[in-house]
Amino acid sequence: MMDTKPLVGILQCGEKPEGLGPEFGDYDTLFHALLGTEAFRYRTWRALDGQLPDGPDAADAWLLTGSRYGAYEALDWIAPLEDFVREVHAQGVPMLGICFGHQLIAQALGGRVEKYAEGWSIGRVEYRFDTAGTELPAFEALPDHAVPLMAWHQDQVVEVPPGAQVIAASDVCRNAALLYGQTTFTVQPHPEFGPLFVQGLLDTRGKAVPAPLRDRAAATLDQPLAREAVAETMRRFVLQALERPDAPSTTAPCA
Repeated sequence: MMDTKPLVGILQCGEKPEGLGPEFGDYDTLFHALLGTEAFRYRTWRALDGQLPDGPDAADAWLLTGSRYGAYEALDWIAPLEDFVREVHAQGVPMLGICFGHQLIAQALGGRVEKYAEGWSIGRVEYRFDTAGTELPAFEALPDHAVPLMAWHQDQVVEVPPGAQVIAASDVCRNAALLYGQTTFTVQPHPEFGPLFVQGLLDTRGKAVPAPLRDRAAATLDQPLAREAVAETMRRFVLQALERPDAPSTTAPCA
């Protein structure tokens, strides 16, 4: 039987540390687990290796993952990925961005990304969402109070692109989630990261982070998160964007 679920094209921009075993999955398959296979099909393009789709219609929606790289770095694959993001946005194909993906999309669409002068944000962080005026039912899945998620970043979006709406902030990140009309939604934190994955990052990449921040992050790993609420928001956002009367049709093949 033909699988008619929408195809989410994952543009993989980074990889998990070598020290994390296969049970954790990689930066693309983490989203299979987060968003689930009941609503979507998935296909990965390894953007960090210069692999990009032929065009925005190669999938029904797009998702840019996190990365250890900076969106502003002079890497061969960054500029072509920015061009692709601009095409997706211009054609109104739904798009999600996480951490690096959040930053790269903002940079591609006219914003600015840089290292935050006051340092890292890692571990469990509470984000304050304000979606008033969006009129998008997808955001009804978010709790009314602060939304706790895992963070792992030093870079931030410091200038918001024209036309983007800031819909979340934390104490150290004022542009923590951005909404671009009804088709693009990006977040700085990592809803795909669970406590064990962040512990793995602390064990393998934590030396880059000051010890007090590492200890503080480790102490938060047993506290509750709102991962499923954010996952449901992302699912609804993509599906509602695809149901718009003016949504573009795609030619995404079945896997």
